[in-house]
Amino acid sequence: MAKKKISAEKLKFFEELILAELKESMAYIESMNKDQSVGSRESSGDLSSYAYHQADQGSDTQYMEHTVKMMETEREKIRKLNDAMRRLQDGHFGFCEMCGEEIPVARLQIIPYATLCIDCKEKMETKKRKQRR
Repeated sequence: MAKKKISAEKLKFFEELILAELKESMAYIESMNKDQSVGSRESSGDLSSYAYHQADQGSDTQYMEHTVKMMETEREKIRKLNDAMRRLQDGHFGFCEMCGEEIPVARLQIIPYATLCIDCKEKMETKKRKQRR
């Protein structure tokens, strides 16, 4: 059986899409790093080392935890995009890792790092839900 291939035009399109998403994610992380380094008290002009109220300390902590979680999520997306770029370069991009069928272009336009077709992804999610019960 001959190995399936995605057309050169599609590969070029997805390479540009992945690079654009990588650039956007890196810029997002950079802006979050800048925001976190400034801090909420410094940005408001209060440079004292003491929060003026416990609730303010709690809000600052919650904001920092939220920022860290957002950065972790974005870093994971960058990892997946880099993996997609490797698959693109080695000729495995755009094919489902479970069934081997081509992943629809519409899905890859939304999630360019997708490794499963919709049917296989649904099967996997159903299996996970059953295991949690």
